[in-house]
Amino acid sequence: MTRVAVSGHRGLPEATERLVNQALRETLGQHGPDLVGISCIADGADQLFAHAVLELGGRLEVVVPATKYRQALPSECWPTYDRLLSEASQVHQLEYTESTSEAHQAASEYMVDRADILVAIWDGLPARAYGGTADVVAYARDMGKTVEVIWPAGASRG
Repeated sequence: MTRVAVSGHRGLPEATERLVNQALRETLGQHGPDLVGISCIADGADQLFAHAVLELGGRLEVVVPATKYRQALPSECWPTYDRLLSEASQVHQLEYTESTSEAHQAASEYMVDRADILVAIWDGLPARAYGGTADVVAYARDMGKTVEVIWPAGASRG
């Protein structure tokens, strides 16, 4: 069984989502049928990852950073969030109430600590705020985890 956590950008343009989606399936497909994906299922990279894991026959574990996490996500992603949450084989609820950068970083560290690999859908730039993908990648590398960066040619953050 391979346990793979995800960190990645939100608010990706549609063209970038298509590129990332294809690259995700290629990357995750290499880990075989015993794949367990671990995600906070936020809009953007997290939800793309979760869909890919499930479509490849893997299991999805969800980490909810805070009690008010869902409300802090864009309302247009709530139906997808709810559907993915219902398909999770396991849900881990952290003890934060507010959906803050600190809660997000704590959730990312929780995922990395329980994973063999971190898949980072990342443009390689510094984090825009604490808890961003660059911070998660740095943490994973500090913990000695394998980090697989996905950022296909032609991708942009918009």
